[in-house]
Amino acid sequence: MKNLMLAAASALMLAACSAQAPATDAPAETGTETAATEAAPAVTLADIVNSDARSAEEKARDPWRHPAETLEFFGIEPGYKVVEIWPGGGWYTNILAPWLASGGGTLVAAGFDIASVEDADRRARMEERLTEFKNAYADPRFGTIEYSAFSATSGPLTEPGTADAVLTFRNIHNWMSGGYTEKFFTDAFAALKPGGTLGVVEHRLPSTAMQDPTAASGYVHEDYVKGLAAAAGFEFVEASEVNANPADTADHPFGVWTLPPNSATSKADGTTIEGFDPEAYKAIGESDRMTLKFRKPE
Repeated sequence: MKNLMLAAASALMLAACSAQAPATDAPAETGTETAATEAAPAVTLADIVNSDARSAEEKARDPWRHPAETLEFFGIEPGYKVVEIWPGGGWYTNILAPWLASGGGTLVAAGFDIASVEDADRRARMEERLTEFKNAYADPRFGTIEYSAFSATSGPLTEPGTADAVLTFRNIHNWMSGGYTEKFFTDAFAALKPGGTLGVVEHRLPSTAMQDPTAASGYVHEDYVKGLAAAAGFEFVEASEVNANPADTADHPFGVWTLPPNSATSKADGTTIEGFDPEAYKAIGESDRMTLKFRKPE
């Protein structure tokens, strides 16, 4: 009798609960599906390369510079802290800054060291250009940009041991002419975290050609770059031919500047060459370039 009474009471309680909560076949909302539906689609590197943050003139050079493929080869991810050496007019900055910002990362623009310039007029012009550069990248879509400098006498590129990557695009020949190439590799090594990446793109001199220590032609031996990196403590990881141009013989009358985009028709002192045909060099396209990836050991 006691068991029958307990069973009846349980039945009454279940019936009461059923009456209070109307039946439904729909699953309970947790908010997860709604959030996933409303989340913005992930930004890709291709999206940024094709965005309106870049001019038509910049995009016209993509077939020679391969920015997306190059940054993918270097393993640059959103959220990284990346030091770009001598960004110039911002060709790569227009890609790197929004790409890093999409993951909350930081770009460190290490420009030319204005403090190392003695001429007051030249220094004033450089300060004006730097101000213009900073104003151009104050737009929130470029995220957080920090500023530093690099020269023969500059200090650290950034706080030591904090960068995920240090990148340089076609600059090593400039430092060879200035006599402080070794300092770049030392400074980059100090800036990087253990396991961090050094990415180098540079005009490539054929291994059969004689290397000018000042790189007056703008071309540099690949083995020379590897040797400097190894001397600074880097491990060589891999080379890519993504920026190669087999049509470039690297023996042009006005050095690498004979080729596009400079398409020089005379030397810096105004010297010309009789019968020079600039169209022949435009047909070659931009220079043959090494693309090298190094790692700071763990």
